[in-house]
Amino acid sequence: MRTTRKLSIMLLDIGFLFASMLAAIVLKADFERLFHLFENAPHFILLMIGIKLVFLKLLMLYDSLWEHASVDELIRIAVFGALSHFTVVALDLYMDGEFSYKSLLLISFFDVVLIGGFRMSYRVLRRLMSRASNITQSYKSVLIIGAGHTGGMTARHLLSEPQRLGYPKAFIDDDPLKEGTLVSGIKVLGNRYDILSVVKRQKIDEIILAIPTVPMQDRREILSECKRTGVKVKTVPSLEEMMVDNVDLKKIRDVEIEDLLGRDEVNLDMAGIKDYLEGKTVLVTGGGGSIGSELCRQILRFAPKKLIILDINENAVYDLSNELKARGLAGVDLDTVITSVRDRKELQRAFQTLKPQVVFHAAAHKHVPLMERSPQEAIKNNVFGTMNLVDAALKNDVERFVLISTDKAVNPTSVMGVSKRIAEMIVQSVESNKTIFTAVRFGNVLGSNGSVIPLFKKQIQAGGPVTVTHKDMVRYFMTIPEASRLVLQAGGLAKGGDVFVLDMGEPVRILNLAEDLIRLSGLEPYKDIEIEFTGLRPGEKLFEELLTSEESVESKTKHEKIFVGKPGRVEYAILLKRLVLLKELAEGGDQEALLEMLASLVTSYQRDNREINKAFLENGCTALIKEMKSRKLAMS
Repeated sequence: MRTTRKLSIMLLDIGFLFASMLAAIVLKADFERLFHLFENAPHFILLMIGIKLVFLKLLMLYDSLWEHASVDELIRIAVFGALSHFTVVALDLYMDGEFSYKSLLLISFFDVVLIGGFRMSYRVLRRLMSRASNITQSYKSVLIIGAGHTGGMTARHLLSEPQRLGYPKAFIDDDPLKEGTLVSGIKVLGNRYDILSVVKRQKIDEIILAIPTVPMQDRREILSECKRTGVKVKTVPSLEEMMVDNVDLKKIRDVEIEDLLGRDEVNLDMAGIKDYLEGKTVLVTGGGGSIGSELCRQILRFAPKKLIILDINENAVYDLSNELKARGLAGVDLDTVITSVRDRKELQRAFQTLKPQVVFHAAAHKHVPLMERSPQEAIKNNVFGTMNLVDAALKNDVERFVLISTDKAVNPTSVMGVSKRIAEMIVQSVESNKTIFTAVRFGNVLGSNGSVIPLFKKQIQAGGPVTVTHKDMVRYFMTIPEASRLVLQAGGLAKGGDVFVLDMGEPVRILNLAEDLIRLSGLEPYKDIEIEFTGLRPGEKLFEELLTSEESVESKTKHEKIFVGKPGRVEYAILLKRLVLLKELAEGGDQEALLEMLASLVTSYQRDNREINKAFLENGCTALIKEMKSRKLAMS
């Protein structure tokens, strides 16, 4: 092996020595001398090359380990150049000057450059290969989905800090013209259906989605392929995040369940929203909460005169105020009110002082199990808090009042749900020539405070188990930004007394949601993270609905994701009388009497959730989901 290696290098050296001589003659443009040498003095050429090979051998330049070459080898090459030069000069003089002195000097120079350069480049190449090998072995290997502009930027960003971010090993892209090409020096190895095989073949540790503009349906399909690999999945910021939060590729984040369940961005009638918000004083109750804070962010886009954040949670209001100021208020006055919607006098004072023209009422107690244990608190806050706001709106000529409601108000089995249904009834029944009252009803919001998603994430981070109440539980889900935009849109469509129902998409199994979250964390359900079923809690249903059995959909609005529900209407004067009794019961502490009163107010309220859940299971949850879908289809 070593002999073969030495012979190979010697043959290369002979080639270099010939090349040195030819280069010197060409440089001197002495072509006649070249023809003369090969015709009349080939023995001189062979002798010259032989002498130089002897010097290379004597100086042990065939015995060095060139991957470890250092200054010592460079010195020996320089000595070789000097010795061979003076020896050949002497030989040339002895043979009557076949070469000029300058030609011999050039030949020696090229000898050193070519022979020495080859040996040192061998060392450099070995080191580069070794470094590349170390990178792929030491750093986590990353697969980038999307070989477009964003994917190229992502690859360059990773290459700048591979020790922290990982080393990009390959691209995946659905464009067949890109397959096999190089992007930022990284090869495109296939399309979305090759993700699993590429991850296994390239030993990928992490996947990064660099497809901010891809339609949501395609994004979900790609994420489903990524989930099969069992490795961690991250994503670059979406275009919306980049525009709103001014983030860049340095903020590559974990893929969230919102990325898997989210839908394409909502198209808004911007002019319609602007008509009722621009230049107005807008009040948001529960402004520090998940929905309320996002409403505040979205409202700022429509240039109101003033934005008022009302909440009892001072810390949440403080944080949101700082965030909005940091983003830039663009001439909008920002004000805050720290109070509860239960404080009637303080609400009246705030309305008289600040004079809001548009009110979004998002403040509410929303935790079903907690409200089952404290039903009087749910009634005081959700029902009479709404009453206080409605009264303040009527007395201060508010132009538009929008109640944020929930699908749990439909055929409720919980105190929280029935309290929100009564709040809807108040907004539906109140009559005013100056104020438009309306309600907007939607389901669960992904990632909102106290929702199941943050709980699952904490449980996964703690190593499990993830707790699911029932394997057949299903819910509608919507992202916070989508819900907030549709609320703003519905507010512009309101005519008074209507309940808007938002298109929530397809119902999702909570169990599937938990499994997806575990997989997106690079873990395997039931293997790395256990899932435990804890049983339904008081007041919980296995499924939620968007319309009650007696409700109908009057029409589809001009927005494809908003429908107008027409529940039965109650006379406001009659409702007020019954609410007086309800208030006495809520303050009196007799829970049983309070629950009976709730059942008389909302006839669809079922205090015992067992029967409705039993029907759901007996009929087959798949069949009921199909029925829910058909009802939603009828809406469109």
